[in-house]
Amino acid sequence: MMIKVGTLLALSILSLSAYAATTGLNSPAPGVLCDKTICADEHGLSVALTSKYLGKQQGEKLAAAGQFDTSAFTFRGGLFCDTNERLCRDDRYFGTDGKRSGKINTHYTALLFGKVDKP
Repeated sequence: MMIKVGTLLALSILSLSAYAATTGLNSPAPGVLCDKTICADEHGLSVALTSKYLGKQQGEKLAAAGQFDTSAFTFRGGLFCDTNERLCRDDRYFGTDGKRSGKINTHYTALLFGKVDKP
């Protein structure tokens, strides 16, 4: 019985590690989320944070994109965050009702925006 419990625990830990690897997101400081190309905080995408945590070259690439709405963005792994809604969702798609249909990702919402109020 102990072997089965140990095996299940090990598989659970490996699954979490695999999930973290596929999303490619990290939080280098409280309230900051980065993937390999961009960084954002509760105000949106940030050239300054991208330069600070990912290097000057990545910051310059983001700046070269010109002016655009930095309040809603999608990280490389597909996680979509909207600073106006103060939510991160597993994807950026809309339902037939015209509202965002992606499942709210409470983990990354809390990392980016702080404590999540339960609906």
